[in-house]
Amino acid sequence: MDLFEQTLDKSKNLLPYQGTVNYYGKIMGKAQAEGYLNKLLETIDWKNDEAIIFGKKIITKRKVAWYGEKPFGYTYSKTTKYALPWTNELLELKLLIEKESGETFNSCLLNLYHTGEEGMAWHSDAETDLKKDAAIASMSFGAERKFVFKNKETKHKVALILENGSLLIMKGTTQTYWLHRLPSTKTNLRLRVNLTFRTIATPIC
Repeated sequence: MDLFEQTLDKSKNLLPYQGTVNYYGKIMGKAQAEGYLNKLLETIDWKNDEAIIFGKKIITKRKVAWYGEKPFGYTYSKTTKYALPWTNELLELKLLIEKESGETFNSCLLNLYHTGEEGMAWHSDAETDLKKDAAIASMSFGAERKFVFKNKETKHKVALILENGSLLIMKGTTQTYWLHRLPSTKTNLRLRVNLTFRTIATPIC
């Protein structure tokens, strides 16, 4: 299923079963989105991501950052990060997203993709640190990129384009039954910053 002809009905569930994904489209204008993009590039403490794969440490080209209301520990890919305090821009965006969605969040994982050739492989955000079935809000700035969901059992796929200044909410059993990825592409050279606001259930400080 391809959703490139996208509706702006934020109440519409993009998944046919076993989860809930709502796409809000652009929740701010281009000038505001570009302003936030520039501020995030300047103020966030970006680091190359690390992962342990088959016992070997891998350093990614993609950069990441982890922020929250407390120094929460978050473990994925066999590495643990500890949250930095909110910046002004992250707090503003958190409040905006909470108002739009009716959800609440206490942390945010940020990703910086320098070009379209940097992407993310199939995965689900189901780490034990996260509150089970809680909403995850994905805010996108910069390059428009294709984003794909795949059901773990049926292999059914749902794809859409995440626009500059747009909001996507994943909730319910989405992480249990669906994988998602950001495919790499050679046709889009602009950078993209993605913010995923989350809820840590059991803080490890």
